[in-house]
Amino acid sequence: MQIGKIILPNRVLLAPMAGITDKSFRLLAREQGCGLVHTEMISAQGLLYGNQRTLDMLPSPEEGRPLAVQLFGHDPETMARAAQIVATYPVDIIDINMGCPVEKVVKSGGGAALLREPRRAAQLVAAVTRAVSLPVTVKIRKGWDEGEVTAVPLARRLVAAGAQALSVHGRTRRQMYGGRADWNIIRQVQEAVPVPVWGNGDLWKPKDAARMLAETGCAGVLLARGTLGNPWLISRTIAHLSGRPLPPPPSPGERVKMALRHLDLICDHKGEDRGVVEMRKFAAWYLKGLPHSAGVRARVSRATSRAEMKDVLRGYLANIPPGQV
Repeated sequence: MQIGKIILPNRVLLAPMAGITDKSFRLLAREQGCGLVHTEMISAQGLLYGNQRTLDMLPSPEEGRPLAVQLFGHDPETMARAAQIVATYPVDIIDINMGCPVEKVVKSGGGAALLREPRRAAQLVAAVTRAVSLPVTVKIRKGWDEGEVTAVPLARRLVAAGAQALSVHGRTRRQMYGGRADWNIIRQVQEAVPVPVWGNGDLWKPKDAARMLAETGCAGVLLARGTLGNPWLISRTIAHLSGRPLPPPPSPGERVKMALRHLDLICDHKGEDRGVVEMRKFAAWYLKGLPHSAGVRARVSRATSRAEMKDVLRGYLANIPPGQV
């Protein structure tokens, strides 16, 4: 798959997820063979203000490529200037968020608010496209609600303004992350525009990705919540779509070992105090569904140091039957 001059090695991509797709998670996704990873949603305003936490969300050279940075905002000039900052980093694609349903983002005029402002949405794309030479992509939703299903006409305007690929989440803003994703709208958008469309929503297993590709004709799949505690979904999906034998799901031991590796990565990147706090949710996802793990999850959620969290995880690992390690 090619976006501008950027060639992606496969059709399995990692969606941008706030509070999730930081450097540590992106590294794990890349190790699983992900064709393209996205950063978390980054505030264009925060970049212009030089906010250090915002700047820390930008990628570093050792991460590897290809990589997309996702920006959100509502002012074309601000977005253009922020894109110019992003373009000085090791980045291949700039993605614009027009789908985030969170109230704080919508009230600021960004994210899913732009689903209701097609003219401004197109102006944002045009401004960013003029400001940088990198390919510009956009992530949208089905529409605001079932009474405002705007994905197809909006997609046409965004492509006319310069977008070189689109990601479509098959839910409305009103749905947030509940209910079922409508894959039919992904098909409609792909048929309406001459650029690649990536489908997003309800991709929990490798066979879901294969079914989405078959039913919608989309160019690729954007994995999101299915990867939480399960980055192996990426490599297993790539294998399935390539016609190779499907690798077995990770054993309990492999899941705990990945949690330990993730803990080290996030602490090395963000410092121990912040890393441990942020790792609590990831550890719970890795442990979810494992036998006799309820008490372990509770202890992990109270851990205050890297050493303490490691002790909890290693203690659980030591009690896993040998055949499941």
